[in-house]
Amino acid sequence: MDRPELEDFPKDEANLPAGDLRFFVPFDKEGVQLKNKFAEELSGYPCFTPDNTITQIDGISGKAYKGGGAEVFLKYLNANDFAAKAGSFTVAFWEKIGDSDKTEFAFSMTSDNWAKASMFALFEGTAAAPTIKFYVDEQPGDKWFEWVSDASLNTVYNDQWHHLAFVYNGTTSEMTLYVDGVAKASKAWAGHGPVKFNTTKIDGFRIGGSGNPSEGWMKSWSGSLDQFRMYATALTPAEINDLYTNKK
Repeated sequence: MDRPELEDFPKDEANLPAGDLRFFVPFDKEGVQLKNKFAEELSGYPCFTPDNTITQIDGISGKAYKGGGAEVFLKYLNANDFAAKAGSFTVAFWEKIGDSDKTEFAFSMTSDNWAKASMFALFEGTAAAPTIKFYVDEQPGDKWFEWVSDASLNTVYNDQWHHLAFVYNGTTSEMTLYVDGVAKASKAWAGHGPVKFNTTKIDGFRIGGSGNPSEGWMKSWSGSLDQFRMYATALTPAEINDLYTNKK
């Protein structure tokens, strides 16, 4: 109480490079601890201390993330400035998972709403009838992009590495899902236009888990993930194919 009041100090803001790639975790940075090996590439920020059931395995390129318990995931302070810039966007990553009878979350951008997330991708169904759902919440207004019991996605659960890319184009108001560089069905958000995330509600980012793991059905990712990328633009088919072909 004898010391003067502290002044307003500047926030610790990440010095991010220019370009459309706004968040990238390769899962194989140098370091002794997983929190450093799984650090975000552009900002250099580590993930929060990972649960000891999470492991690092051989990936599609270098090392990869292997999920742990049903409520275990990697936590990051944020997805850098992705939410502020992503009127159009692409979320791309490599995945490897076997057949599952659970609903598992590949990632979530956490927020203050019913799902505790402003964006996530979940996987459910079976290898014979897989379902993938991508959720976007702007508060107000939300959208589920759904590929339900879509047999064209039957390779997703075969326990081999596959590249997935979710591409939302704010000009056409459509999201297209790519698997191994090949476009699957597009889903429309009719007349919507660019996404406008409510950045004041977003409070973190998780890889391999949901925003509300205490909900019994929101299981964490039991398989593996590699080369997790988020772009503030809708990548072209050629750019998606480059990620797949060159194992990025």
